[in-house]
Amino acid sequence: MLKRLFTFGVLALAVLSGPALADKLSLTDLSAYLNTIQSARSDFTQVNDDGTLSTGRFFIKRPGRARFEYDGKNAAKVVAGQGSVVIHDPKSNQPPESYPLRRTPLSIILAERVNLGQARMVVGHDFDGTATRVRAQDPENPEYGSIDLYFTADPVELRKWVINDGSGGQTTVILGGIESDLSLANALFNTISPARINDR
Repeated sequence: MLKRLFTFGVLALAVLSGPALADKLSLTDLSAYLNTIQSARSDFTQVNDDGTLSTGRFFIKRPGRARFEYDGKNAAKVVAGQGSVVIHDPKSNQPPESYPLRRTPLSIILAERVNLGQARMVVGHDFDGTATRVRAQDPENPEYGSIDLYFTADPVELRKWVINDGSGGQTTVILGGIESDLSLANALFNTISPARINDR
């Protein structure tokens, strides 16, 4: 579950990408929105495929850095930095798992300059009547699944994402409100030994 969340969950933040129709936001507008965010954080609630809930917070610092931190003793952390995304799960008794950042949708929003119109991972862009939805997937491995990101307007804001895995399962992450332009220490994005965040 944790591996799926990361491969796509991390993937998720990445596709922090764009909106759609009628009242849908354009990919150009969404790119501009993302480019104004140099650092940010948000609490989140995660609805797992089996109906259970997890909570935590995520942080980004562009270019190239992100972090997902789950609540609870010995909870997992997923950290992007130095060109990699690493899953630290103290409960697994296994070494951290690592993936190249460039192979995840996360690389899209963590780029020095975001341009969703040129991002090959973006394969869908529509409006559901309430929010603009952007779908992204690995263009070379679509069988891995996809991520849907939902944005609202006035002002533009990312509200949630849904991870659709290759076996038909879904994981939904609902954001509690994004705070931007923060001072975040680089140590938080150390993929080898990420510091615990005490500033709640």
